[in-house]
Amino acid sequence: MTTRHLRPGDLPGVLPPGGLTLVSSSPAESDLLVSEVAAAGSALGAMTFSGVFVPGLNKAVWSAGPEARVLTFFQTPELRREGARSDFRPLCYQDILRLYRRERPAAALFMCSPPDDEGHCSFGAETGFIAALWREIPVRIAHINPSMPRTPGDPGVPLSAITACYEQDQPLRTMAGGSDAVSEAIAAAIAPLIPDGATLQTGLGKIPDAVLRALSGHRNLRLHSGLIGDGALALVRSGAMAPGRSALAGVAIGSAELYAGLDHEHFQFQPVSVTHDPATLAGIERLVTINSAMEVDLYGQVHAEASSRGFLSGPGGAGDYARGARASRGGLRVIALPSAAGGASRIVPAGHGHGPVSLSRFDVDLVVTEHGVADLRELGHEARAQALIAIAAPDQREALARSWRDGMNALQEN
Repeated sequence: MTTRHLRPGDLPGVLPPGGLTLVSSSPAESDLLVSEVAAAGSALGAMTFSGVFVPGLNKAVWSAGPEARVLTFFQTPELRREGARSDFRPLCYQDILRLYRRERPAAALFMCSPPDDEGHCSFGAETGFIAALWREIPVRIAHINPSMPRTPGDPGVPLSAITACYEQDQPLRTMAGGSDAVSEAIAAAIAPLIPDGATLQTGLGKIPDAVLRALSGHRNLRLHSGLIGDGALALVRSGAMAPGRSALAGVAIGSAELYAGLDHEHFQFQPVSVTHDPATLAGIERLVTINSAMEVDLYGQVHAEASSRGFLSGPGGAGDYARGARASRGGLRVIALPSAAGGASRIVPAGHGHGPVSLSRFDVDLVVTEHGVADLRELGHEARAQALIAIAAPDQREALARSWRDGMNALQEN
């Protein structure tokens, strides 16, 4: 197949109207493709655009004609404002992949690197879903971006398999990192819990990055994570990793320095069919998952999707990894969060978390704040509550203890 090289305005001639179109997002959100979709407008008909849109990073709403819709699995502020145009489905990553394989996207709009000497274009920093699905998608339209780094692992897509392409340079989307005293204190509490030889999964943000930086003295570590940030680059450079391609990831989101460092000898990038595969995760010994949350209640239930302002996210891959770590020999599931934010406790009374339960009390082993570690394994209700109260903000502990007593008394009276 000969790849057609496109000019501005050519998109309606190669993208059939209607159907489900998978688009690249995360660091690979393409300004060029967003602009071409908007220019095509109603010529694209009742098309549904879908991807894994990250709040704070992806701001495009994929606006075409009046019939166009967006299917999203994270609730970004921009898509929330789209109202009925936006179909928000809070699915875990394994279920997102099942949905795409059942509904079969008719087209894909994605960013990739220029072809290598063998004619393959790397999906680079966003290997996740596109890499898993492109072979099943009949129309493949690429934004070939010289700024997209080639990443080892998945071979990418042959240029000859791309239906049509644009070529234009664009910096990848970046997300600011940073640190603070609370994140460093949480990381200092978690680091001793991780044995040498463990395989780690983390999310994005100050706390995961701080944890990975705190592990520089460990040895023979591995990463197996859907998302990585700047902390992963610090870890692979620290000498703590096992030899070879021991840092496996699907998507990198962070600084320009992170993207420039993705050719490190430890990194390998694989599709979501590998990063979140249940059998693969269950077969990893000492899989340690470290994820954040908005709130944890006194039963140990984790709320990670909403606040008093409404839905902020979807469940993402945390549930997939919690199930994998539960099946892993020597697995450990850690939830890490500040004890308070804006004066409000993030350890909350039983049943009082905002939004749905993202991880049940059976999906969590340890909860860590800057005030210590609550080990919830094999504890009854009372002991779990007391362990969580002990790591809450000191000025919130009395109120939490009172809420617990009142709640238990009410249950006993009934």
